[in-house]
Amino acid sequence: MSQAFRHPGTRPSARITVRAVALLVAASCASAAFAQEFNWKKHQGKTLTFLANNNPVANALLKHKADFEQQTGMTLKVDSYQEQQMRQRLVTVMNSRSDEIDVFMSLPSREGMQFAKAGWYADLSELVKTASAKDYDFADLSAGMLKDATYDKQLTGIPMNVEGPVLYYRKDLFQKCGVTLPRSLPELEAVAGKLKSCEPGVTPFVSRGLKPALPFTYSVFLHNMGGQYMKDGKSQLCSKEGQASLALYAKLLKDYGPPGVVNYSFYQISSLYREGRAAMAFESSNELRNVMDGGARLKDTSVAVLPAGPGGSHPTVIGWTMSVSAHSKNKEAAWYFVQWATSPAVQAKLALDGVAPPRSAVARSPGYKAWTDEQPVRAEWVAAVNELARTGTSEVGYPIVANPASRDFIGQAATELLLGQKTPAQACADADKQLDALIAKD
Repeated sequence: MSQAFRHPGTRPSARITVRAVALLVAASCASAAFAQEFNWKKHQGKTLTFLANNNPVANALLKHKADFEQQTGMTLKVDSYQEQQMRQRLVTVMNSRSDEIDVFMSLPSREGMQFAKAGWYADLSELVKTASAKDYDFADLSAGMLKDATYDKQLTGIPMNVEGPVLYYRKDLFQKCGVTLPRSLPELEAVAGKLKSCEPGVTPFVSRGLKPALPFTYSVFLHNMGGQYMKDGKSQLCSKEGQASLALYAKLLKDYGPPGVVNYSFYQISSLYREGRAAMAFESSNELRNVMDGGARLKDTSVAVLPAGPGGSHPTVIGWTMSVSAHSKNKEAAWYFVQWATSPAVQAKLALDGVAPPRSAVARSPGYKAWTDEQPVRAEWVAAVNELARTGTSEVGYPIVANPASRDFIGQAATELLLGQKTPAQACADADKQLDALIAKD
């Protein structure tokens, strides 16, 4: 993965050029290295509290928690929650301006504008320049993802990974049932239908049905069908393309998905596929390790980007950042944890755990290539993630401060179709009305 990684959906508030930041930081770090040797033990004895999302990125990182504590002499207290609970906890702490959390995981494509406007992120720009180890190599981090995490010249976090939804599919079942991966998104329904007839005991297609989680996967359908969320300050779910994408996504889940799919997020999807109960799973690239856990799917799975639609191929690509709370009383010590977690050495370890690296040097390293070459499915996974990086957009939901709220309205419209409560025209019209009101407040 190279620094050519781009985000067509990057928000206009990211006003600073990352190349300029990288050059400035590199020069500053070089001069600082001559002034004094970096001391990893500078904050030994301190305790940091890390609010973690219980996802593959954090789980892979925390396997090396003892290494951080040994290297720095600090104690890392970890509060780990499932994603929705993690966000609820974070909002509660931040709204009270509490200093009980020092470091947290953040998704700029979702809450970046909201958190930045609220003043919840500590600006890392100065700490990068003045408190970085000489081998940190800030300039090697993905320029596109750093830009996504920059608001009004403030660096709100450091990228931990590159991810997006990919299609995991059972090549053995495809061969048995005489189907191939469709070249066009609308053809996906026909493939699901053939799989359902051929293997009635296996779910043909599964993706996210849980309302707040659904836009992550649905957004690829919208963009590939030629749609967009906003135009001229108005919601576009009721455009021809918007209605078609909602109808297709809901129909696939309703007619070919598992019972109770309205409650499915990545936990349930990965489990269903890993256990051999799904033929296709459209889920985050982050889930590779969970999908392959136990080895049952190692030989029969292929990975690809979702087929292009009438609007072309526009996969979603995002990434988690490690951020420091603006209310922390240990900002520099917290930065030590952030730079350790995003360092070349640690990123190389995470890459071998199925965390796609935001560092080009790690992506090109012999160790990563050797890991990739061990299994064909890993090579396909890397190729898919690289495709996300080259052609993807980070637009998931509406590019407004209230992005998280906008996702609920998108999810609600899809849920109403999935449950047969409304027609596509009714569902999108009701959603557009609520979304236009939300946009007007931005």
